[in-house]
Amino acid sequence: MNTPSLLLPDHAARLERARLSLDGLSIGDAFGQHFFVNFAEYLIAERRIPYPRWKYTDDTEMALAIFEVLMEQGRIDQDRLAAFFASRFARDPSRGYGATAHTILTQINQGTPWRTASYAAFDGEGSMGNGAAMRVAPLGAYFADDYDRVAAEAKLSAEVTHGHAEGQAGGVAIAVAAAYAWRVGNGLETHRPGRLIKTALRFTPESETRRGIEQALEMPRVVTPPTAADFLGSGQRVIAQDTVPFSLWCAERHLDQFEEAMWHTVMGLGDRDTTCAIVGGIVALAVGRAALPADWLYAREPLHFED
Repeated sequence: MNTPSLLLPDHAARLERARLSLDGLSIGDAFGQHFFVNFAEYLIAERRIPYPRWKYTDDTEMALAIFEVLMEQGRIDQDRLAAFFASRFARDPSRGYGATAHTILTQINQGTPWRTASYAAFDGEGSMGNGAAMRVAPLGAYFADDYDRVAAEAKLSAEVTHGHAEGQAGGVAIAVAAAYAWRVGNGLETHRPGRLIKTALRFTPESETRRGIEQALEMPRVVTPPTAADFLGSGQRVIAQDTVPFSLWCAERHLDQFEEAMWHTVMGLGDRDTTCAIVGGIVALAVGRAALPADWLYAREPLHFED
């Protein structure tokens, strides 16, 4: 039986900022998902807003699980998080989960310990996918006052499904970037070009993902998103090192403009629901709730919390 943690005195305020990140993430997820269509580049160039409702994907489903375990425990309890991931998957497996996630979450639902399932993936190497990064921004928001805690909790959250160090590194980098964005939005940090990426690098362990983030730091701001995506990757391979650097570059470039951040991120194509989810979860924390477009929030289907 799980013993509930003692919640921090400002638990409600922490949840409020985590929910802000969750809204930004889910808007980005649902927005990006609508551009997996023919003529996507034309629709993006014309800035054709998708018609409501915008259905979100597994990116948001798994972020909801993180939010719920934080709401209940005030920390990442890996056993509870695994249970939330698995129950959400069982309730609606049609949300776009990848093949590896299908396997891991099915095994957990069948009674396999999460650690066994996570570390057995890819012949014992574990998953280096971008799933840990796509869902983690609300965690960065919750612990935003303590970067060391953000990095530690992000690694715990990643490990439940991503046994590979690359998948865990991606989760750490995005969580730290989210924490930085909240600190900027609340006047605790002064944003300057490159600082978001440098802050993420401080806590990202040595990995291919880290080396990609270093390349993103050197990428000129005047480069177009498609060019940056060609160089950094934009999730076409659905792995952390092919997704996180471009996402951080996009968030850095438009940290003060949510809609611009979304349009420029989706221009990179690739795994566009995931890159937009990552960037949305970060940028929302810098701009605040009032800057989230009301019509986009309305267009996104309502978030479904566990009973």
